[in-house]
Amino acid sequence: MSVQQFKVYAAALCLTFFASDILADPPAAKGEQDFLRLRRSEANELVALETVVASYKGTHQGKEVIVDLIGAVHIGDKAYYDALNKAFETYDVVLYELVAPRDTTPLPGQRSAHPVSFLQMTMKNMLSLQFQLDCIDYTKKNFVHADMTPEEFSESMDRRGESMMQMFLRMFGQSIAMQSRDPERNADAQLLSALFAKPEVRSLRLKRVMAEQFEDMETATAVLDGPEGSTIVTERNKAALNILKQQLEAGHARIAIFYGAAHLPDMEKRLATDFQLKRSETKWLTAWDLSDPAVDATE
Repeated sequence: MSVQQFKVYAAALCLTFFASDILADPPAAKGEQDFLRLRRSEANELVALETVVASYKGTHQGKEVIVDLIGAVHIGDKAYYDALNKAFETYDVVLYELVAPRDTTPLPGQRSAHPVSFLQMTMKNMLSLQFQLDCIDYTKKNFVHADMTPEEFSESMDRRGESMMQMFLRMFGQSIAMQSRDPERNADAQLLSALFAKPEVRSLRLKRVMAEQFEDMETATAVLDGPEGSTIVTERNKAALNILKQQLEAGHARIAIFYGAAHLPDMEKRLATDFQLKRSETKWLTAWDLSDPAVDATE
């Protein structure tokens, strides 16, 4: 794969982190980055890409309730998905994202003919990661589909005059603009070096380059989700929180919302204004282990 091909894949991947039910979301805008973060060592080396488990407490009909926002990374380490599967057992209900017919249950090994599916499989293999739909057990009885149907998604985009190509071009243009503002970083050289690294270190170096792309995309929410909102974030969040309301009305008191990190700043605001819930605790899960075993062994 050429450097340019990887860059196109990377830009497309960042977009699909917003648009797709099967990939991850990049960091949100400045000041709202407490939902996905890069952790670095004292030597400023990347050691992990981490996602949040943010807990919100309040009352509903006189009963104490807890709603956790769990940031999803849809290609990640197996250990990450194992930890999530264990955590999900502790909830009354887990609301999950998936633009699909109502009450769809994803099954391991399911693949789509959509180009996004080809993209995510390519990146999963290059980065030596696992695919969320292969690792998360959506058949559990406490899992509830909480997203738009394809028809609702398409109708909303038409109504707003939105298109996936338009958003891809915005994202790709933003990526080019940020690189031009920081020419000393020489991202092309870093990528080229990673692509031609020895097989035993190639995936780690590519993951680090990709993680840096996420960090650079901190303004992506502003680019894609303008002042009037968007189908990809705003409308899907409304759909998810409508399901949350139904589950609270049904008497469930401990609920998880498992969605991509770009959705969570808006969700947090809606939990505060519409449900009077306040954040009470923040935990972090390692989605990508970016540490270098060779370096660690010498320390």
